[in-house]
Amino acid sequence: GNMVEWCLPQDIDLEGVEFKSMASGSHKIQSDFIYFRKGLCFGLACFANMPVESELERGARMKSVGILSPSYTLLYRYMHFLENQVRHQLEMPGHYSHLEAFYDDKKGVLPDSQGTPTSQQPVHWLPSIHRYMYPEMKITHPAGCMSQFIKFFGEQILVLWKFALLRKRILIFSPPPVGVVCYRVYCCCCLANVSLPGLGGTVPESKPFFYVNVADIEMLETEVSYVACTTEKIFEEKRDLYDVYVDNQNVKTHHEHLQPLLKINNADKEKYRRLNDQRQMLMYSQEVGEDCSSCEEDLFILFFMEQNNRIFQTLMEVSASQDKTLTAEHARGMGLDPQGDRSFLMDLLEVYGIDVMLVIDNPCCT
Repeated sequence: GNMVEWCLPQDIDLEGVEFKSMASGSHKIQSDFIYFRKGLCFGLACFANMPVESELERGARMKSVGILSPSYTLLYRYMHFLENQVRHQLEMPGHYSHLEAFYDDKKGVLPDSQGTPTSQQPVHWLPSIHRYMYPEMKITHPAGCMSQFIKFFGEQILVLWKFALLRKRILIFSPPPVGVVCYRVYCCCCLANVSLPGLGGTVPESKPFFYVNVADIEMLETEVSYVACTTEKIFEEKRDLYDVYVDNQNVKTHHEHLQPLLKINNADKEKYRRLNDQRQMLMYSQEVGEDCSSCEEDLFILFFMEQNNRIFQTLMEVSASQDKTLTAEHARGMGLDPQGDRSFLMDLLEVYGIDVMLVIDNPCCT
């Protein structure tokens, strides 16, 4: 199995991290990267697999080098370093001076599980695995993960948007490599951004758990809202752990009351058309050959944030009005389909505790 070969600081609790930093099934591929959650921290690890002429290692040497941090947003900056280090560890096992220097340079102060500051992190570890060598599969690191996300899911991103806004438990399945799938977890969470003050203090936060495996089942049982990915097919059978299961481009739910949300309606198609129009305009405005992935990420996040703000602004205005009546006209003003999005709206009102009366389906009132 997997084992932690080296870490700093040495007294940190890394239980289970050797399985989080190497996705199940990684022995079939040559390299990968993986985001995950460990307690209050987030991790990024780079994995590599090298053939060796060693009976003890059964023909293959596999390692991951990773770091832990209180935030996942800047971890990507160290991807190149981790890729170099895992290759270095495969070729020269046991030489940790570069990792020690990196740790000394970057270590900071993090809250521990009780919320009191400690100076024990960031943490660096090196799990090692010995398995048979399998046929090589290449991975490409997408330049703009939002662009990849939109191309991959197409109009289905509007289905994922509704589930993310409703703070459902979303589990994405994919065989390795899992790095690109971790990006999809991040993109899913970005769909639910709202920047209005004072909204939904009781609403669960949208938690990116990134990669999870069977060792995380107990933890997932207690979560009311998350977005995660896995390479383990066994999760599909454990329906009590998720609300929405995404297999490749197929988005599904076993909850009957959520089934209507799987249908793409006219308002969804209009939103998707607008998003693509904005992306096209952005691309035309860039100089030829210029990398505009960061601009596209901003556009993507802003598009959904503005959409979400418009919905909640309307809902809060109606709830503050005298008759508290939400009409078909309101729904259209929010960019929603009065009929097709009725069940989505009802769930939204319940999840965010907004007190309005929905009259959309009654012919005498619409």
